[in-house]
Amino acid sequence: MLLFFILGLLVHFVFFGSIFDIYFTSPLVHGMTPQLTPLPPPAKRLVLFVADGLRADTLYELDENGNTRAPFIRNIIMHEGSWGISHTRVPTESRPGHVALIAGFYEDVSAVAKGWKENPVGFDSLINESRYTWSWGSPDILTMFAKGASGDHVYAYSYDADNEDFGAQDVTKLDTWVFDNMKEFFHAARNNQSLFSKLNEEKIVFFLHLLGIDTNGHAHRPTSREYKDNIKVVDEGMKEIVSMLEDFYGNDGKTAFIFTSDHGMTDWGFHGAGHPSETLTPFVTWGAGIKYPQRVSAQKFDDADIAPLMASLIGVPFPLNSVGILPVDYLNNTDLFKAESMFTNAVQILEQFKVKMTQKKEAILPFFFTPFKLLSESKQLNILRKARSYIKQRKYDEAVSLCKELIQLALKGLSYYHTYDRFFLGINVVLGFVGWTSYASLLIIRSHSSFTRGVSKEVKKPSHLLSCSFIAVGVLVAFFLLIQDCPWTYYIYCLLPVPIWYAVLREFQVIQDFVISLLTFPPSQLAGYLFIFTLGIEVLVLSFFYRYMLTAGLIAFACWPFITQLWIRAKSISLSWIFFSLLLAVFPLMPVVGRKPDIFLVIGAGSLVLLLSLCVLTSLIKRKDRFINEELLLHLFQMLSIALSMYVVYSTHHSLLKKQGLPFLNQIISWIILASSFVLPLLSPTSLFERLFSILLSWMSAYLLLSTGYEALFPLVLSCLMFVWIQMEQETLQQSGVSYRQKVTSLQFTCNLDITQFRHLYLDDIRRAFFLVFFLVTAFFGTGNIASVNSFDLASVYCFLTVFSPYMMGALMMWKILIPFVLVMCAFEAVQLTTQLSSKSHVFILQHFFFLVKDYGSWLEIGTRGILCSFPYVFSLLVTCFLFSFCSISHYVIVMSMTIVLMLLNGLAHLLTTKKLELYGKSKSHLI
Repeated sequence: MLLFFILGLLVHFVFFGSIFDIYFTSPLVHGMTPQLTPLPPPAKRLVLFVADGLRADTLYELDENGNTRAPFIRNIIMHEGSWGISHTRVPTESRPGHVALIAGFYEDVSAVAKGWKENPVGFDSLINESRYTWSWGSPDILTMFAKGASGDHVYAYSYDADNEDFGAQDVTKLDTWVFDNMKEFFHAARNNQSLFSKLNEEKIVFFLHLLGIDTNGHAHRPTSREYKDNIKVVDEGMKEIVSMLEDFYGNDGKTAFIFTSDHGMTDWGFHGAGHPSETLTPFVTWGAGIKYPQRVSAQKFDDADIAPLMASLIGVPFPLNSVGILPVDYLNNTDLFKAESMFTNAVQILEQFKVKMTQKKEAILPFFFTPFKLLSESKQLNILRKARSYIKQRKYDEAVSLCKELIQLALKGLSYYHTYDRFFLGINVVLGFVGWTSYASLLIIRSHSSFTRGVSKEVKKPSHLLSCSFIAVGVLVAFFLLIQDCPWTYYIYCLLPVPIWYAVLREFQVIQDFVISLLTFPPSQLAGYLFIFTLGIEVLVLSFFYRYMLTAGLIAFACWPFITQLWIRAKSISLSWIFFSLLLAVFPLMPVVGRKPDIFLVIGAGSLVLLLSLCVLTSLIKRKDRFINEELLLHLFQMLSIALSMYVVYSTHHSLLKKQGLPFLNQIISWIILASSFVLPLLSPTSLFERLFSILLSWMSAYLLLSTGYEALFPLVLSCLMFVWIQMEQETLQQSGVSYRQKVTSLQFTCNLDITQFRHLYLDDIRRAFFLVFFLVTAFFGTGNIASVNSFDLASVYCFLTVFSPYMMGALMMWKILIPFVLVMCAFEAVQLTTQLSSKSHVFILQHFFFLVKDYGSWLEIGTRGILCSFPYVFSLLVTCFLFSFCSISHYVIVMSMTIVLMLLNGLAHLLTTKKLELYGKSKSHLI
């Protein structure tokens, strides 16, 4: 059985990893010829200002007094340049945003699993194509372009990452540092002849990355005075830089300026998804080669289109991997220059299409290869020949239009070849999962049910014909992949279904007997079971899209005692079940995003826990003839942890409001409480009630430190419902006629259960497994929607750290998500104990519920393009599986992750409930 669990875990990891080969593969190709417009460029140098996290509406709108927040930029818009709104693509994060702006393509998604601070893959960029580039700003952004550039012509100046402190008194210093250092650099250049000569060459770029606005937005939200005042700081700094450059270059009129943002920000201070406040960013440009003054909004303008515009302005080759379309409406140049630039743009993108097609064609057998029919080789030549003819005939508008048509076809072709293997791999993954689920189902039926009493529990030896057939299939599949030079991961996805389905067909006799057993049920009863089962699955599926379906499900759960006669047998327990089910049903109706922090709700949740602790402590003292000193001290220490958590949350909140930063003592206390939450439950008695309550107290103290509002009440209400569920299940078991002498209060997690007492599965066990799945989904979506990561409040980790650390912040947020999971799984350990059922049987059933949710909620819709969401710089593959996902793909990723995590949490819950650590060097008790 241990081997089966290990294999199951490996299978789930393999098919979870398949999502990266199917959807998250690199779009980059290499080997293209650089393309350059054969006409003199209008500018010798370009200055790129990127105000990280700046929203378009906040910049362009007037303040409450009717005044502009950025007078210098407003003057540019009115008198000197062109402006508009650029549309950033998801994920709306700093790295992919800057990659799109400077390299012209949309982030290589495979970079997520490899780290986003530097370049895990090589790509071309404007910075690489420039003669020299000088940049100032955040080390996270500058480093990746410096390392991605070939040669020794990129110079990056960045401050210490510790300056990115969300709790700092004044984070505008992140921007003033950039302006001050650039001014010092040019001042020093007047006395450095070598540097002075470089600065006066052509095709040079100055890149200023301004992080203050983004940091203020995270810390105080975009509607805050700090965020809006930071815009004024940036505006004033830009004015000084422009004046300095004009003075340094003697107003030669050869400098082009671009001001934009990598992404916006939601009202609640986050970004990552596709809300308009995140995707609409300002774009202002002026100087050499730019029209003035006008608003350009006739065409859809993406952030990737800025890269070819900048390349055109200073006369460098378009970045090789760029998929941006040159926005010619911004150019102040001859029609010939515009037409030639568009022609260069079209050829540059067509080069990528040709390389991509060649690579795919060489990797596939000729009779299996299906070319992109909309852009054949003859059509390519025809369009290029016609466009060149238009340019010679001075029909520049026609040439530009034809080049745009060619670009659109080439982009479609790139997408076609990039997703060429998607259907093939998807079919194999589905086959593997259906086979694995079928095999696990047959094991449950054969080993833990009464449906196959007439079938021997011994696995019959399969026929040689069956074995030889599957060996032959495996060899053919491997040969097919080998001759096509497929990646090694393809062998796993395509070959794994072969042994899985072999194992399924070995259980043919079990399948036959199970079908015969089902036919013995009355048709109406069987139809009723199927209807209820399907309805439950539908509710689970819909909860992935609509959180309020969890509310509907919990309201239905509240009616359970009336349906099963439990109301008559255990009225007080039934009332508790109804009350806590309805109370928990409120949480999915609460807002996911946009909520304001409410520390008093966190304090209130802690107070309720303390009050409940006092009641429990009093009850334990009365019930026990002799209360052990260690138990009393432990209980009091856990209550102290709750009180300290309340104090730390309150004092940290007020310290940050006063811009005094995170108090060091609070930080130390927070980490100690978090660390102790793993150990303290293991010191408590192993009686069912006391151990579960100890786990709640310890982990609730950590959860309070990670809370900012109403979600602090969620684990408490969830745990109360879990306690009642345990008692309800024992009452249900007794109602069904199964004898069980022990009461819940007398059960011990560490008692040695006789395996012969484990019983066969009943239909009620399927209902118990469904309850667990539903509670796990509720724990997942009850206070937020992880498929929309920008719903997370960065302030939830401020008790632990405020300096930007994506790995640590991501880990803390993940732990906050997992705490309700663990509380549910620990309660389920108690349910299994009270119902005398082997845990492995229930875990099997759980995997099937998750598969059914996945099958409907993901594979039938997978491939439809949704909203890509991510937390900045996703810190590991496990975090990636939660935080980086397409809208429809996210449901597959979430369910796969929950299935994997479920197996791991099952072991963690078993450890937390059964392990006992003794103080004073006493021996450790054994596990069950």
